[in-house]
Amino acid sequence: MPHARVAEPGFACDSPVPACRVSEATPTGTLDQALAHAAHLLDRDPVLAGAQAEEILKVAAHHPAALRLLAAAKAAQGDLQGALDILVPLAQAQPNWALVQFDLGRALGRAGRGQDAIAALRRAVALKPDLPQAWRVLGDHLRAAGEAAAADTAYAQHVHHATGDPGLIAAAAALAENRLPEAETLLRGHLQGAATDVAAIRMFAEVAARLGRYEDTCRLLARCLELAPGFQAARQNYAQALHRNNQPEQALVEIERLLAAEPGHPGYRNLKAVVLCRTGDYDAALQIYADLLAQHPHHPKVWMSYGHALKTAGHGERAIAAYRRSLQDEPSFGEVWWSLANLKTFRFDVDDLAVMRRQLARDDLGDEDRLHLEFAIGKALEDAAEFEPSFRHYARGNAIRHAQLHYRADDTSQRVRHIRAMYTRDFFAARAGAGSPARDPIFIVGLPRAGSTLIEQILSSHSQVEGTMELPEIISITRMLREQGDPDSAMPYHEALAALDAEALRGLGEHYLAHTRILRKTAAPLFIDKMPNNFMHVGLIQLILPNAKIIDARRHPLACCFSGFKQHFARGQSFSYSLEDLGRYYRDYVALMAHFDAVLPGRIHRVLYERLVEDTATEVRRLLDYCGLPFEASCLRFFENVRPVRTASSEQVRRPIYRDGVDHWRHYAPWLAPLETALGPIAQRYPDVPEQASDTANVG
Repeated sequence: MPHARVAEPGFACDSPVPACRVSEATPTGTLDQALAHAAHLLDRDPVLAGAQAEEILKVAAHHPAALRLLAAAKAAQGDLQGALDILVPLAQAQPNWALVQFDLGRALGRAGRGQDAIAALRRAVALKPDLPQAWRVLGDHLRAAGEAAAADTAYAQHVHHATGDPGLIAAAAALAENRLPEAETLLRGHLQGAATDVAAIRMFAEVAARLGRYEDTCRLLARCLELAPGFQAARQNYAQALHRNNQPEQALVEIERLLAAEPGHPGYRNLKAVVLCRTGDYDAALQIYADLLAQHPHHPKVWMSYGHALKTAGHGERAIAAYRRSLQDEPSFGEVWWSLANLKTFRFDVDDLAVMRRQLARDDLGDEDRLHLEFAIGKALEDAAEFEPSFRHYARGNAIRHAQLHYRADDTSQRVRHIRAMYTRDFFAARAGAGSPARDPIFIVGLPRAGSTLIEQILSSHSQVEGTMELPEIISITRMLREQGDPDSAMPYHEALAALDAEALRGLGEHYLAHTRILRKTAAPLFIDKMPNNFMHVGLIQLILPNAKIIDARRHPLACCFSGFKQHFARGQSFSYSLEDLGRYYRDYVALMAHFDAVLPGRIHRVLYERLVEDTATEVRRLLDYCGLPFEASCLRFFENVRPVRTASSEQVRRPIYRDGVDHWRHYAPWLAPLETALGPIAQRYPDVPEQASDTANVG
């Protein structure tokens, strides 16, 4: 087998072979010299390089290095099929030649055969790990396929092998192995002496991203691009960081810059579709997904993303078809099985259940696929009224996820105690008149699975109200305040907020309105921000947007908590994977809302799910009265509203209200003792609040 000596990027010939006459142009040249000459021609004149390679092959038929050079020349001229006709048999004949596998992967990728490209590139880096460009191209294809974690690993390997600096090699190795504190220390030290090393800056940004410090990530990548505007991999990282940092408009600007350079790049197009879904531009996102999948039909994760977008946009049957198409290529893909279950209105058939059970029995199944399959089978058995085995599967899925997280119920209880002690009547009175006077937002808070999506659907059916999605902007503001606060403080966000004057509080309110404007697609004067966990931030909302409406969606604690237990959430909700944690979280939520009822009397409107189901018309009128809106009959026909819905209840709220779900939890009552114990008297007193929960000591 030839021993390649190619330095990336570019092309160099292989080890010397016996001298021979090649052409009149090189009467005395050796084959090695002829190959080197042709390789030097490749960048500036691929036609001439290809002709030279063909001349070599006339003398040395089937010479591997000449064949590789000819394939490269054809690819450079846009003849991808011609290149593949050479590279496919060459790779089969030379299975241990890493550079041919790399060339094959690049050609397959350019030909739209993404999965085949990934396979070839993985063979290349397995054979020769120190091929930085192979790692980079592999990362691009993995990102396009939706394999975000694998892509990040590939990019880390790219940086690792792209530099000869011992310090950066050590930092890259630590990053690749997720030893983040060590990587951060090494990179910080390196950048003190080499502040413009863009590879190091990009690596440092990756460390910040993995630690969830997205402001730092964005700042570092902006600096990286200031120094090296053509560093496309860093620009792609920057767009992703902006998206994660709730800056979709800026993310789209960077993505358009990437696409201007490479319009057909599947990773850039996939990222654009993701961000467009975030901004509510589903028609454009769906078109991108459809085009991508027409060109790259064997990407299970992209099919799943397409299914998610279709579901949100109200195309339920097409979403099911997309999910099933994903499973054709990867039947063990647990998240897709759960996505079908998570439609809530979908029912698995006998064959589906048999396939899921076979996949769950596999010894090589990873935890992510396993936990999703446990939840999906739990739902299938629930629909079949097999409640005891259904609960066992739900419990096993929760146990896997609980072991992955680091949630501590004591931390939540401590936070709630701190908020109740700080946000008193006197605290709010001292800041009266602060904040933005705008009344645009209607906040819906509470616990997940308490009916918040139903309330959102009812309100968004009113002509003066626009439904959006679960907006992360309040959380982004708390993160910003936390960074401004004293890092040694127990609660830096709350301390930083308390220190702001009236002008600064108004500025935060205007900041919120500016950053949510991209999500408003109509001229309706009001819009909905439905993020249940914002109940923790009622104090912040009151200070920065005192005229905004706040609605507390509440449901029977056993029904609400068990519904959360059998729901695998895409992110967050770390408290929901243990019955005990769920009970304590609900208890803390009730205590905190009782406190705000006392210190801000009449400020929050409570909607009890059971009353909304039993007497919809009365509850809807009360809701509209609170929001200062005239009654519109369309709010009672909310299920005809075709707007996108991004939550687990998306299909349910497109149907009339049904009562069956109110007491459904009772089928599982025999196994809910840990939840009842954790809830304490709240379980028996609902909807009343026990005295200890409503204790408003320190209210001012």
